[in-house]
Amino acid sequence: MAVDLYRNRDFIADFDEISAETAARSRALAARVEMRRDLSYGPSGRMRFDLLMPATPRKGAPLHLFLHGGYWRSGRKEDHHLVAAPVLAAGGLAAIVTYDLMPGTRLGTIVSQVRRAAAHILREAPAWGADPARISAGGHSAGAHLAACLAARGPEDPAATVLPALTGLFLMSGIYDLSAIPESFLKSETQMSPQEARAWSPLNAVQLAGPRRYLTHGALETAPFHDQARDFAALLRHAGARVIYAPEPELNHMSIVLALSEPGSRPGTALADLVVG
Repeated sequence: MAVDLYRNRDFIADFDEISAETAARSRALAARVEMRRDLSYGPSGRMRFDLLMPATPRKGAPLHLFLHGGYWRSGRKEDHHLVAAPVLAAGGLAAIVTYDLMPGTRLGTIVSQVRRAAAHILREAPAWGADPARISAGGHSAGAHLAACLAARGPEDPAATVLPALTGLFLMSGIYDLSAIPESFLKSETQMSPQEARAWSPLNAVQLAGPRRYLTHGALETAPFHDQARDFAALLRHAGARVIYAPEPELNHMSIVLALSEPGSRPGTALADLVVG
């Protein structure tokens, strides 16, 4: 049986245990903070987000939009509330966003949905006490891919495509070249076509220079996550963007999410710094 470098479960012995811990930390955080659940940004039942609020909200606070992973075909916002911890500790608000899934929804539609979510959050930010000029975004794995699309125009984007005005992007363990996905273990689970992979690979897109980017992944992740992050950082620098590329020692594709949820960790501190600006 051929080795599939995208099938992270095969390289992480405690994959299920880390997943359970991620969900448990999310439930614990949700139980102790103020939150507005299932806010809508569109007509689909999964076009929803949860808004987590700091203990002492301040007018003009920053807000961070986070997109979960799951290889575009799975994932729940409720299992990713934990990433709000460093944002809340820095006095910011966190919007944990979900979206429709492949194969029932095509990738271009999902990209449009997350852009719609960002536009909605920018419009509504003042009503929550947040500053629309201090909105950042981020994501993990497929969520990092989608977050990258918030500040890039793909080859099939209409010329009139309007992208949200974001201050920064926190991209963790992202997939920026989708060319291998159609023939990976995800072949039947996403039914991604080669054309979709070409159209929505950030490495094929025109990058906006404005938002600061922080790219990271675990040092224990497989080669595609290392190679694509390095290539994407180089592309961004060539486009004139401000980029920090900082892999995390001793972490894998799953444990890096747990590390992010700790405000004093290096990724947690980096997220807080990006959010606060």
